[in-house]
Amino acid sequence: MASIGLFEAFFCLLTFCYLFHKITPKIYLWNWPVLGMLPGALVILHRIYDWSVEVLENSNLTFLFKGSWFAGMDILVTIDPANIHYIMSSNFSNYIKGPEFQEVFEAFGDGIINTDAELWRNWRNASQVIFNNQGYQNLSKSTTRRKLKDGLVPLFSQFADEEMVVDLQDVFQRFMFDTTFIFITGSDPRSLCIEMPEVEFAKALDDVGEAILYRHVTPRFLWKLQKWIGIGTEKKMTKANATFDRVSATYISAKRDEIKQGNGESEDLLTCFMKLDTTKYEILKLSDDKLLKDFIVGFMAAGRDPTASALTWFFWILSENPNVLTKILHEINTILPRNGSDQDKSSYLDKLVYLHATLSESMRLYPPIPFERKSPIKPDVLPSGHKVKSNLNILIFIYAMGRMKAVWGEDAMDFKPERWFSETGGFRHEPSYKFLSFNAGPRTCLGKNLAMNLMKTVIVEILQNYEVKVVNGQKIEAKPGLILHMKHGLKVTISKKRSSLDLDVCFLIFYYFLNKKLFDYYSQHSYPWSWPVLGMLPAVLVRFNWIDDAIWIIEKTNLTFLFKGPWITNGDSLITVDPANIHHILSSNFSNYVKGPELKEMLDV
Repeated sequence: MASIGLFEAFFCLLTFCYLFHKITPKIYLWNWPVLGMLPGALVILHRIYDWSVEVLENSNLTFLFKGSWFAGMDILVTIDPANIHYIMSSNFSNYIKGPEFQEVFEAFGDGIINTDAELWRNWRNASQVIFNNQGYQNLSKSTTRRKLKDGLVPLFSQFADEEMVVDLQDVFQRFMFDTTFIFITGSDPRSLCIEMPEVEFAKALDDVGEAILYRHVTPRFLWKLQKWIGIGTEKKMTKANATFDRVSATYISAKRDEIKQGNGESEDLLTCFMKLDTTKYEILKLSDDKLLKDFIVGFMAAGRDPTASALTWFFWILSENPNVLTKILHEINTILPRNGSDQDKSSYLDKLVYLHATLSESMRLYPPIPFERKSPIKPDVLPSGHKVKSNLNILIFIYAMGRMKAVWGEDAMDFKPERWFSETGGFRHEPSYKFLSFNAGPRTCLGKNLAMNLMKTVIVEILQNYEVKVVNGQKIEAKPGLILHMKHGLKVTISKKRSSLDLDVCFLIFYYFLNKKLFDYYSQHSYPWSWPVLGMLPAVLVRFNWIDDAIWIIEKTNLTFLFKGPWITNGDSLITVDPANIHHILSSNFSNYVKGPELKEMLDV
């Protein structure tokens, strides 16, 4: 009897679970005993971005995720602009990265990504001084132009010549890896080449990103155990950290030697940081090689992935909206000097307002960093009324925020660059707590302007010289992770655009041979040739200067001839010199033949 009762109880539990699953809206996760919502989260992880939009739209922009009881994984997910402004700005000091964040992101050590309080302020102030330095800004511009000229352009030309299908996401990641590495160390790793070699530092960054995501969705004790045993993503994390240590040590040592020998005049970030006045930034301990390694790793991650992601989604969304591409090309061709130098073009970037709006709109829908994580130091109450305890993690889901009707209006899901223009036609600057692609408050991205100018420079170079066509039939979806990468990459084909001079020369040659062909034809034939689409218009243009000699056409057509105009103009004309027709038109049926509105329009002067 006892066994039957146990079986019945188990059967009832299964039945209840099934019915609960059927009647509960699928956007909400079931809060299981002990396990919380973790099982449901693992099930929907592959579509976490779409799910976040659905659940936050139906939860008044804030949702409490209940983690397992034993793991302390409760998370308050919010995209309420009032909450975000409060957390990121007005009560910034109470919301930090925190020790748990630093443990999960251990690969970045004590760099600017991980730190809080005084150490973060020192990093921030020192970085701001260097980023505002004209020498570094010039290095940034010249490096971007040189990497385009010597790296991306030759590669695109080879892709076009060989008609190759390429992964544009991989190309942009390599371009940004090389460019960022030059910004930081002054050296070019040359990962962007036709061989597409595997670079160990770049692979280490990828492995770290994978391991950090795993730590986000796995109970702490479990990934700690895997780290101790040395298996799975934790094994990759350990190997990646060893790579960071070894590669960074090489460049740090070389820079120290350069500076000691009096040759440290480079404007790269590593040199600039190592030469900082230590009396102003004592807490940074810039003599510590580990701190410099943390700086290299953090800035490499911040410089490579977000910009590569933004460029990839931008070119895909252009392929889906050809009308937007047409407007961008018109703006570029109108504003940029046709044969100007790279230096001339860079000075015009700020005038490419529609391009700026399109980039912003692309990052609204596809933000490179899809979420931001915070922890309160002490208990608080958010503007939305939600209470937060000091052990509660807060997740700002940037991806979902860009798609909220409550934030962006009923057309939030639509791609509309025009939303970024004010009523007067100027660019509309949205508050950072609404548009979070470059973070908000005191932690706003220091390289925002440099990143935007770099992306514009790359986009202009590509659009002026190449046509990028997305391969049909591929599945485009976001990959769950710290960066909004495409899960399957972006397969494209590249073709070269002819320069305007080439087109002009081709047109003149074509026009010359067309005239010659038509002249020869009309010298031997009585009637003008009726071309497809153009009708007999080319014949008129060719013979316009000796139109009087066309009398022979009338004679050979029994005094009446039908001229066929271009198809789109409705310009057919019946030409007649038959006396009977003329008498009928001008006299006996005079009332039926008028000048007409078309003639009045032409003679409106």
